[in-house]
Amino acid sequence: ENASRLLQGQRQLLSIARAFAAQAPVLVLDEATASIDSNTETDVQHAMNRLMQQRTSFVIAHRLSTIRNASKILVIDQGKLIESGTHEQLLAAGGFYAKLYNSPLADMDKMKR
Repeated sequence: ENASRLLQGQRQLLSIARAFAAQAPVLVLDEATASIDSNTETDVQHAMNRLMQQRTSFVIAHRLSTIRNASKILVIDQGKLIESGTHEQLLAAGGFYAKLYNSPLADMDKMKR
């Protein structure tokens, strides 16, 4: 009730828990782990992977580790859909997603796996 006393990461965790508890058939997660510390994020991602198996889920994320196991990834650049496929397909294609995944900025993200 008084969420203003919670840190942003705590509010995100609470929102994720509420979404899964609601057992909705469709989930929309927009930067769901952006304010969560790295250690907690790994645990949350494992739980989210298990819980999303029975739901249609739309996950908007900049952290590639958040979407790595998605059945379909849509890559949008400057408002345009430029690639789509699984993580493996996009890496094999060697396009924008692969360059982003292999960039030095993604190294920290990969180390969390």
